[in-house]
Amino acid sequence: MDIFLSIAIGIGLSAACGFRIFIPPLVMSIAAIYGHLPLSADFQWIGTYPALLAFAFATCVEIAAYYVPWIDNLLDTISTPGAIAVGIFITKALVHDSTDPLLGWTIAVIAGGGSAGIIQTLMGMVRLSSTALTGGIGNAAVSTIEAGSSIVLSGMAVFVPILTIVLLVVVVTFLMQKVFQRMSLRSSSKKEERTI
Repeated sequence: MDIFLSIAIGIGLSAACGFRIFIPPLVMSIAAIYGHLPLSADFQWIGTYPALLAFAFATCVEIAAYYVPWIDNLLDTISTPGAIAVGIFITKALVHDSTDPLLGWTIAVIAGGGSAGIIQTLMGMVRLSSTALTGGIGNAAVSTIEAGSSIVLSGMAVFVPILTIVLLVVVVTFLMQKVFQRMSLRSSSKKEERTI
């Protein structure tokens, strides 16, 4: 597989880790078992049935835990470093052995860890807003959207990786603009309060 395509798949799967940590490795395992996704030599174990079962179990537990009020906010705190680590791991599994190890790990850390961290941070902000506005009741809807987004993004990353990257850039740009607008509105309202 071409290195650029491998990186694109890795970024897409890593970004999906920002929504749910274990869904992308599960999709990756299924794709590897059916021969759609070649893995680096050190990561061939991902394409085995024991790994598939472990990822499936972890996915079920993770999805269920996010439907428990207030536990979901605690999980967001824990899952941020976890998402970054799994994003690095996924990208490194796809950057094949023909590349220099230093280059492979650098790509994995920057592209994989970075994309997972950005999405996880943005989703953490959404969950905190939902908790503040609804007292935690609306978090079930946020959890459903996050799990669905992770499934769709993981599938897209495997089958249409370039389109996935374009979609990610558009969505992250849109979300970042919303965050900056909200921050700008808050700071201007605070300035107005001080002048009154």
